[in-house]
Amino acid sequence: MPTVYPKCSPTEMLGLVVLLGNHKGNEEIARLADDLDLEIDEILPSVDYAQLLGLLKVSEGRAVLSDLGRKLLAGSINARKEIVREQLAKTALFKALLRALESAPERRLTEEEMLQLISFTTAPADEFVQNIINWGRYADLFRYDSDEHLLLPARRTGRAAGGGRKGPPAGPEEGSAKGSGVPPSPTPTPTGSEPPVANLAPPRSRRKPASVTLMAPPTSTAAKGT
Repeated sequence: MPTVYPKCSPTEMLGLVVLLGNHKGNEEIARLADDLDLEIDEILPSVDYAQLLGLLKVSEGRAVLSDLGRKLLAGSINARKEIVREQLAKTALFKALLRALESAPERRLTEEEMLQLISFTTAPADEFVQNIINWGRYADLFRYDSDEHLLLPARRTGRAAGGGRKGPPAGPEEGSAKGSGVPPSPTPTPTGSEPPVANLAPPRSRRKPASVTLMAPPTSTAAKGT
């Protein structure tokens, strides 16, 4: 069975988890939607993505924080990002992308090569590619060169690199998404503060948000990396 990757941003999902934490970690999804002045199907992508990452469980219309979700809420901004990074790296899609990126001769993937790793989708290509790139950049799994439209290995700094020294400043590839149509990575809030929940909800819409259905490619394709 393919894995479904809902289309939502990291800030939308984290906002949903924060809101659930404010409800003592156990609340009806309909109530969470009411708090955000949204329809239930408008917050389902965030609920589904949080469940995919193991941050909460859903049963009989209620969302319940997992132990990992509570650990995320208790952590710093860097600790939260580390949890998201570790959980994303376990998913079929991101595992395949990282394997292909590592095995590529020049350790870079074009958007066309990314598409070769995706067998099926229910959303337009530009939408799911942007979503994948945004999540990978947020979690520091990889970088994106917006001028050349290339996926590049992550440049870890500070704690993420396992050392106390910071690495060199971000290069042009991590600047604006000029010409790519890819929104920049979410700007982290100050350590110890929570993202404003009310501003993390998706735009008001009566249409059911699109979900992306993706499958990991055969091993031979990922290994080729071209």
